[in-house]
Parts: sequence; structure tokens; C-alpha cells
Amino acid sequence: MRVGVFALSAQFPGQGHLEALHRTLRTAGAAEAAGLDAVWLAEHHFMPYGVCPQAATLAAMLLGRTRRIGVGTAVSVLPTAHPVTLGEQAALLHLTSGGRFTLGIGRGGPWQDLEVFGTGVGAYEEGFPEALDLLLRWLREPRVGADGPRFRFREVPVVPRADELEESSGPPVVIACTSPASVRLAAQRGLPMLLGMHCGDEEKAEMTALWRNTALALGRSPEEVAQVAHVSAGVVQLADTERDAVETLSKAMPEWLRQGLAAHVTVDGRVRPKRDADAYTELLCRLHPVGTPRLCADRLAATAERTGISRFALLAEGSGDLTGTELNVARLGSEVLPLLT
Repeated sequence: MRVGVFALSAQFPGQGHLEALHRTLRTAGAAEAAGLDAVWLAEHHFMPYGVCPQAATLAAMLLGRTRRIGVGTAVSVLPTAHPVTLGEQAALLHLTSGGRFTLGIGRGGPWQDLEVFGTGVGAYEEGFPEALDLLLRWLREPRVGADGPRFRFREVPVVPRADELEESSGPPVVIACTSPASVRLAAQRGLPMLLGMHCGDEEKAEMTALWRNTALALGRSPEEVAQVAHVSAGVVQLADTERDAVETLSKAMPEWLRQGLAAHVTVDGRVRPKRDADAYTELLCRLHPVGTPRLCADRLAATAERTGISRFALLAEGSGDLTGTELNVARLGSEVLPLLT
């Protein structure tokens, strides 16, 4: 089992952008010191839910500040980026970090980002498979051209080549999945899934089963399917009692969620369902490792057993406090990891 942290760079009420970003930098250092597997970076635009607008850029910063820990994007939003640009960034980070970078990509949502960056709602609704395939070709082939509905250009050489790192075929790629269609897309491409923190074990088990069955039906071998390591996003909060851990998150997260989720603005005025911040916080506390070290270890082990998922990206900044976040990460490494081994 591989346990890492998920850094949203969340802007809690009363905090500035720099404070949120500084907490992410310190979280990455704490995660490496604690012996965790990876730090995963979120990407959002124009909102306090998360103030990092370019996860690959922040990943470069963290790769330069650390020596051992993996760094991944969770996720880079493909409909607002050119696949070749993102592929060049991923190859650069993969090569210069010695293979510590993982590219997580996702479809995002029908947000105003599509208007600001000029890609349009079509990039979100129909264009994701085309963009994904172009990105994957860029990471795997020596020369690439395109002749699709959205991307058309003559063949050019790929520089730098992501596969030049010894014993590597390029940076690992994971894809965020929130629907059966995205699960099938990931299985068709042989890509591990990143599953959201709003999902419980039952739903995640259904998604991993659908991925496995789709991959096998397409002719992938059982051995190849068994080697794919999906990632589960979640929340972690350590305390000496479960009540104290839940109270810490219940005091801090709802106001952050209220202002953050309200900042999602659709590109075309369509109505989107809104989450109740208090109920969502309660749900996250029930689903994820929130409580004593023993309870947290048991919940992670139970999720792994029920779903087959072996990698975790856990949001540790739910208190909104820098010192509290660093202590939370340290306890995850020193008190939970030993129980899992």
C-alpha cells in the first residue's frame, strides 16, 4: 500500500493566496520527512477552493525542493490545455526529476475556464478522447502529427523524449474518473484511475470492477490488469479520539467548502447541483481515515480490501492551519504507516 497526501492549496476564510500556497510547500516537505509515497497537486482557476492554477508548474517547484518523494498532478485539466504543451511539461519533469513525476489528467467541468482559455465547451463535452490520445502519443512516440477534428498539424519531432530515462517508457499517467464512460475510457487506454473523495468503497469497487472487466474484454492479460494501481483520493485527520478529529474538520471545512464550491461558474449558464457543505463534511469524515491512528489504518486497509485500490492521496490540510497540517502529516507517517505494514 502506498500512501501520499493530496494538496488542494485551499484558501480558508481569512487567508490569502500566498498562505494557501505556502501550506502546500510545507506539506510536501513534511510528507517527504514522514516517509510518505507522494504529494498530489490539485488545479483550479478563479476560486478559493484551490488557488493553484497550474499543477505542473507547482510540481516542478516541489520536485526541485525534494529528493525522494513522488509528485503528481491531481489533476491537470486537459480541456483547458494543449495536449502537446502538457506533454512537453510532463516529459521535462519526468526526465529532470529522475522519474518522480506522475501526470494525472482529467476532464474537469463545464466551467468558465473554457471561455477564458478559448477552448470552448466542445473541448469538455466531446474533445477529451482526442486530446487524451494526442497527449499519450506525445509521451510515447518519437514524432507526432495530428489530423483530428480539433488538433491538426504536420508531423514534428518530440523534444525532449520522455522515454530516454533509463528503464522508463515515460511518466506514469493516471486519469480522473467520475462516470462509467470515463472508467471505460481509462480501461481502453490501459490507464490507472484516480477516484474522487466523494465516493465510498462500494462505488469505488464497482468502478474498479468495470475497469477490470472492460480491460479484459479488450484483450489485456490478467497479469497486465493486475499490475495497474489505481489511486483513491480521500481526507485524513489524526487525533487521539475520533470525536476530536471530526470536530477539527467540522469547524474548519464547511466555510471553506461553501465559499469554494460557490465559485464554480458554468460556461453556458447551465444549472449544476450544489453540495451542502456541512453534509459533505460529515460524509467525508465517515468515508475516510478521520480519527485515531488505529481507526485510520483500519479504514485504509478496509478500502484496499474492498476495492483493490493500493494507492491513496489524502487531503491533510482540512484544519486550514499550517502547524496542524504538518502535525497531521507527521502522525500519518509515524503512527498510521507502521500499522499498515
